[in-house]
Amino acid sequence: MESTRASTKKQLRAVIYVRISQDRTGSHLGVDRQREDCEALAERNGWDVVETYIDNDLSAYSGKPRKDYLRMLADLEDGTATIVIAWHTDRLHRSPVELERYIDLSQRRGVDTHAVQGGELDLSTSSGRMLARMLGAVARHESEHKAERVARARQQKAKAGLWSGGIRPFGWGLPTGETQKRTVATVNEETSEETAEETEVPVLDMSKKVPEEAAAIEHGIDSILAGGSVRGYVKWLADKGLITSRGNPFGAIEARDMLMRPRNAGIAVYRGEEIGKGKWEPIVDEARFRGVCAVLKDPTRRTSPGSTPKWFGSLIYKCGQPGCTATTKCTQTGGAKTMGYRCTTGHGGARKADKLDAYIIDLIIERVSRPDAADLLEPAPDGMNVAALQAESDEIRRRLKDNAAAFGAGQITLPEFTEASGVAQAQLEGVTKQLARASVRDPLVDLVGAPDVGAAWKALGLERQRAVLRALLEVTILPARPGRMPDGGYFDYEAIKVEWKR
Repeated sequence: MESTRASTKKQLRAVIYVRISQDRTGSHLGVDRQREDCEALAERNGWDVVETYIDNDLSAYSGKPRKDYLRMLADLEDGTATIVIAWHTDRLHRSPVELERYIDLSQRRGVDTHAVQGGELDLSTSSGRMLARMLGAVARHESEHKAERVARARQQKAKAGLWSGGIRPFGWGLPTGETQKRTVATVNEETSEETAEETEVPVLDMSKKVPEEAAAIEHGIDSILAGGSVRGYVKWLADKGLITSRGNPFGAIEARDMLMRPRNAGIAVYRGEEIGKGKWEPIVDEARFRGVCAVLKDPTRRTSPGSTPKWFGSLIYKCGQPGCTATTKCTQTGGAKTMGYRCTTGHGGARKADKLDAYIIDLIIERVSRPDAADLLEPAPDGMNVAALQAESDEIRRRLKDNAAAFGAGQITLPEFTEASGVAQAQLEGVTKQLARASVRDPLVDLVGAPDVGAAWKALGLERQRAVLRALLEVTILPARPGRMPDGGYFDYEAIKVEWKR
């Protein structure tokens, strides 16, 4: 008798599993409705709910691990409960592999499954297991069929040059003046209770640019083409208070991906492939888009953390010690810990960084302020088809991948693989150089003709200032004379050799 009561008590212990595949608002309203229905079923049957497992905004069909589902299986193995309650069986699993694992566990641990929509699923019998497998197959078919319909609709829109849905792309989405109803969650600050309310949200036109965001993208592309860095651009975005469409601060990866987005040039894409022109306002012309992609994809471009020097002439100024061909680097010098430029090999004395940088910057600003400053600008290269160069670059990269795959499959020998890869790499290097030459923006372009060259110089930022230095001057630090100089100071300006490149 005591054993029967213990068995009955064990049957009363239940757990609830709820899941929703997509939660656009983050309000959890879908899982909350499922949970309420499951709790009502438990109450009607007199079951004691000992745990509730929630996987929000996660599809069973996607194949991604469901944290709470796995936790539930582990708890069932440990005997936490012998009843599982779900709103529908397709909330539990849409994968045959998952279902078979669940059937095995249910048989071994005596677990019963009950669904608000569908009733009890007896997995201890062959007919119950057959029904579960049939329901799983139907759910799988529904998921695959839905995915095919969505993919086909998006492909059709993309080929027509229309917005195919998803997260609003930064740079586009002007309000049309119309609104639409959307269910959102509101939280009572006093009771912390969450309720669902319908609200009016603006309808956005994805073919129209958002002026401030579009200007930010154009600034970033021009900055990279003029010698700037992605890290410098991320800082610029933060200083301007600009955030992603999801409401998060920009990181280096998000900023880089945004600058390389074909949409910026009005190019429609489907599954990573360019498929034609889009019916929206482009932010930049195709040449600049191809150019920034060439620069950011350049394998020789340094992107490791801390690789960008923090001083104007670091690793650009040359050492003038007899027989030395190294550059100088800014380091701490002297007891006062002032910064100075010293040869990277360590020999020779150091020159005060602030005085040297100020001298070189004054030379640049003075030269660019002259009436003939336009003569400093390099003429744009003629006769280059940037799109054709980019297509050739992509084709060579595909050839390299195919070559590697053929070697991995044993279709070609190591010498054949090495020879083919060497030829392709040499061709890719040549195309990359041509793309850079055709697309990179002259770093002087924002200085020449500016009403206030000094103010324009400060607005460039360190990376672009260094690009101007590399383009315009060759600075060599010669051994300094000892003692006080004729001007009364101790800095030997005559020991700074300057050669103009333009």
